[in-house]
Amino acid sequence: MKRTALLLLACGAMAVGQQAPRSGIDKSDMDLTCKPCQDFWRYAGGGWLDKNPIPPQYSSWGTFSVLQEQNREKLHKILEAAAKNTAAPAGSNERKIGDLYASCMDTAAIDARGAEPIKKYLDRVAAIASVKDLTAALTELQIAGVAGVVGIGAGPDAKNSKDIIANVGGSAISLPDRDYYTREDARSKAIRDEFVKHVAKMLELIGDAPDKAAAEAPRVLAFETTFAQAMMTNVERRDPYARYHKMDFAGLAALAPNYDFKPLFAQFKIPESTPINVGEPNFIRKFNEQLTAAPLDDWKLWLRWRIVESAASSLSKPFVDEDFHFNGTVLQGTKEQQPRWQTCVARVDRGMGEALGQAFVKEYFPPEAKRRMNALVANLRLELGNAIENADWMSPETKKNARAKLDAFVAKIGYPDKWRDYSALNISRKSFFDNVRAIGQFSRAYNLAKIGKPVDRTEWGMTPPTVNAYYSPQMNEIAFPAGILQPPFFDMTADDAVNYGAIGAVIGHEMGHGFDDQGSKFDSEGNLKNWWTPEDRAQFEKRAQCVIDEFDKTDLGNGLHHNGKLVVGEGLGDLNGVTLALRAYHRSLGGKPGPVIDGFTADQRFFIAFARIWATEFTPEALRLQLNTNPHPVAKYRANVTLQNIPEFQEAFHCAAGDPMVKPAGERCKLW
Repeated sequence: MKRTALLLLACGAMAVGQQAPRSGIDKSDMDLTCKPCQDFWRYAGGGWLDKNPIPPQYSSWGTFSVLQEQNREKLHKILEAAAKNTAAPAGSNERKIGDLYASCMDTAAIDARGAEPIKKYLDRVAAIASVKDLTAALTELQIAGVAGVVGIGAGPDAKNSKDIIANVGGSAISLPDRDYYTREDARSKAIRDEFVKHVAKMLELIGDAPDKAAAEAPRVLAFETTFAQAMMTNVERRDPYARYHKMDFAGLAALAPNYDFKPLFAQFKIPESTPINVGEPNFIRKFNEQLTAAPLDDWKLWLRWRIVESAASSLSKPFVDEDFHFNGTVLQGTKEQQPRWQTCVARVDRGMGEALGQAFVKEYFPPEAKRRMNALVANLRLELGNAIENADWMSPETKKNARAKLDAFVAKIGYPDKWRDYSALNISRKSFFDNVRAIGQFSRAYNLAKIGKPVDRTEWGMTPPTVNAYYSPQMNEIAFPAGILQPPFFDMTADDAVNYGAIGAVIGHEMGHGFDDQGSKFDSEGNLKNWWTPEDRAQFEKRAQCVIDEFDKTDLGNGLHHNGKLVVGEGLGDLNGVTLALRAYHRSLGGKPGPVIDGFTADQRFFIAFARIWATEFTPEALRLQLNTNPHPVAKYRANVTLQNIPEFQEAFHCAAGDPMVKPAGERCKLW
């Protein structure tokens, strides 16, 4: 009884005499001229969108972006102070993040070096004179972290999640996705044309004459196209069974007999007795074939391109500018580069995120936020448990397994209990490029050292300042970094309705990933294992197909549509998230009606808060990139398509049959 009573408490229960919470809704951010039953996304966030056009330094802009920038400003203050504190002890995290930031900001020193930092790697490629030389160079460049075809990392065995094994994969492509090499629409062709120009320009920057570079660049595209055709599509990769091919070292060697993996494993200190999962065997076979089939000159050309491409953002201004032109302007429609300090803050967060994050949470994340989040998570967990028990399409056997998975969920809030040790990482103010390489090698060594050791369940997959959240099917955990636990997602001063509508829906979304098209294939211990009866699995697939179909059919204009099979997991997550969060909010009220504040009922504020977090616009280029490569639906449709399925939404805003925000009862998608 005591546990149940605790779960029934509102996440922000007020003490006697405490001032009533505010609504958390700013009407000036809404478009009250837009009818909520016509376009709820616009109704909830249209005012904000009108006041916040996409800045020229970005390809999209929304509530996530604003919070990210607020966090970046806080990190900026931390790093400026660290960089100025030259008295910080040598080897301390403060000294390292300060030196890393300072080296990134020293553009005069970076520009003075030009392409010199990559010269030794280019010279190594120039010395290749045979296939034997090529394979040796591939190993050396892979070890150096500047170029490679085959990558090796550590990760849980998908079918025995307690074991950390080696994972072998690879990529020899530079465009966002393998389909960019094969699509025949006008936009894809134009991007390939721009890519060829981009490659040529980069080759010029490392010394090739313009006419020579122009002749070489199409060969790079052709070389990568051959590899792209051997890769899985992004939809195929969503099936964890399709990416699971466990074998021993001999099995890996048999896939690519033309390449000797032994030196690579030895250098990375991976015993040859280590079990290995090869994500895409066909790609490894193609790699083996191309070692002898592709002309040696094509390999050398491609390696030169990959070296400069991987290093460009760490080199002098001409390289940075050209890298931005293609990856920022051409692919995403971004008009201007961000100020250097923003780039450098992001680099430190990416390279030493937990050292920087430790300082961030100390100053900006109050303990009370963690307590309230735990209460929200507890209520959402309870509601998901009820949903499982009440699912009339699931058999008792499947319900038992689903409940076991839910009971095993681990929730991580704010920041790690154990911070990463950076003592083995050497950072100097003298060379930004060398710091980037040192971080890459440190991170790789940190990752590979896990092989053969017990899983560390205290680790996080995101840094504390990150404005995001995640679910890990193999760890069976949900995590919410401190960075997202701020308005408009989580407001310590607002009424519970908006917190359940915003961060509550995010919590439910991440929990829902445990039961989406991918997560549902992993059991309570994070193992790739079927825990469904055949009949129940068929019922699940039917419900997932509903989500696939609704996104396939949604017209985004200009002939654009989502790929339903690509976004089904996130679509299910949103649908489950808002459904469970609303039920959890009602449970938190303890049977009492929610308050009417600022003219909105509690349920109305819940739904406004949910839609408001998706107030985001994209450049046309970024929109197409999102549709082609991203498993998340476009923000507008995360709000509207999701809510079209929710009868409580339609009741809250008195929507009628035939309204755009209303789906007929027989066509609504529903899992729980």
